Amino acid sequence: MTFSLWRGLAVGASLFALSAGASAADDAAGDLPLSLRLSPGQYKQIIADVFGPTISIQGRFEPEIRTDGLLAIGARSVSISDTGIERYDDMARGVAAQVIDARHRDTFVHCKPQAANAADDACAKQFISLIGRLLYRRSLNENELGTQVRVAAESAAKLHDFYAGLSTSLAEMLISPDFLFRYKRTETDASGQRRLDGYSKASVLSFFLWNSVPDDALLKAAENGSIHTQEGLQRQVDRMISSSRMEGGLRAFFSDMLGFSEFEVLAKDPTFFPRYTITVKEDSQEQTLKTIVDHVMVRRGDYRDLFTTPHTYLTRSLAALYNVPLPEKTDNGQPMHWQPYTYKEGDPRAGLLAQASFVALYSPAGRSSPTARGKALRENILCQKVPPPPGNVDFKFVQDTSNPQYKTTRDRLTAHRSEAMCAGCHKITDPIGLALENFDSAGGFRTKENGVVIDTTGELSGVKFEGPIGLAKVLHDDPAVVSCVAKRAFGFAAGRLPASQDADWPKIEAAFKDSKYNVLELMRRIALSDVVYTVPARQVAAAQK
Repeated sequence: MTFSLWRGLAVGASLFALSAGASAADDAAGDLPLSLRLSPGQYKQIIADVFGPTISIQGRFEPEIRTDGLLAIGARSVSISDTGIERYDDMARGVAAQVIDARHRDTFVHCKPQAANAADDACAKQFISLIGRLLYRRSLNENELGTQVRVAAESAAKLHDFYAGLSTSLAEMLISPDFLFRYKRTETDASGQRRLDGYSKASVLSFFLWNSVPDDALLKAAENGSIHTQEGLQRQVDRMISSSRMEGGLRAFFSDMLGFSEFEVLAKDPTFFPRYTITVKEDSQEQTLKTIVDHVMVRRGDYRDLFTTPHTYLTRSLAALYNVPLPEKTDNGQPMHWQPYTYKEGDPRAGLLAQASFVALYSPAGRSSPTARGKALRENILCQKVPPPPGNVDFKFVQDTSNPQYKTTRDRLTAHRSEAMCAGCHKITDPIGLALENFDSAGGFRTKENGVVIDTTGELSGVKFEGPIGLAKVLHDDPAVVSCVAKRAFGFAAGRLPASQDADWPKIEAAFKDSKYNVLELMRRIALSDVVYTVPARQVAAAQK
């Protein structure tokens, strides 16, 4: 890596620290972070969108931080370590080598060099300007373009290979702060007010709706200024929401909101749960995302109905885990990995929270945990913070699943809550988490534990219910559920939660309600809101120092 790029990363980190250092008071005033680091999912999606799905990515990404319930908000408070830079460099070189290899180069290099064993500045410039515009989410300026052409030329001369030179230049672009960070640059409009420039506005929009880079049409709207008009912005938003790429944004948002990053460290004891395999672990996430996409994009359904819907998708591995029948082949006799499945009315396995992506994700390796599930419900679905347990808590009752005196999880938690320091938090989590005790740690359905019938009665907001069906119905009607998803969608777009000073926020909530809680309409309203693209004067002044 060249010294200039190492220095660029340092400068980028400094600017990033500037925006990330905003206080809680600043956030309340409606501050918008000026830069966010690409998430692993965004990095992968960009490579797939720009270069195609055959380009593989090898290596580990820098850790992410979850803030206010979202990694998308935490992205403003993370930096890249020295080790992380080396990892990104290795990934960049691996991607670049594949893009320029004999199999792929003709797809991306739309010119032929005068000689394959020497530099060709004209051909290199054409490739770098086209690819750089996508990777940087803006056109490269003359200095940037000239620098990358020189890098390609010097490498080609040294290696006696034009394409090796292009690979070196592409790798440097992939390690550049202009690729790894989503900068929000400002400009002065005709009235003298500061605003996001067209490219930055396009980037905010594309990462919100598509979780990836702007396409050519959106970049052109940024270049000709139409993105700054209400009509032009609305035209782009409507086009993007109707695009098949909208599925990528929807998946990214709900994966973040539901905490799917925790699957990276999830494990189950194979002695007790032999059906919970790596395949099931992967399929369970996909089941939930396919259910959401079908409900939100295809059926255009009410968000609240996700908690009660009988419609889902299953593989044979998931069907075995849930103990439900699933044909081996379709009606025409063809094998099918994913199959649509509809639970019968009254089946407790229906709805999002009965899926393994929730009940297995929020359970320890060898037992269920109403406390962990209740905490996840409070924080991920209701946007209610649950305080962490004290450091000196004794979990002896909870963890001893073979205790003959306390045969069920409810019994063990009752004994555990006898300690005064534990009662407060468990009062918040357990009454809703216990409703899901019909599901073991892996997501398998059961009615008894240690030979004793499981009691799944519970209470939420003063409303008593029984079992997963009762819980789903209560959640469906709880106003906090729709308020939470609206706040998280806003945070996914803006990099912060809505504040009381955001004049558009009540209008966004009202429109969500009027649409009968249509998530696509919610995201459309957020994408059209000026507040998502506003940069406070304090941050503009700080960034210009």
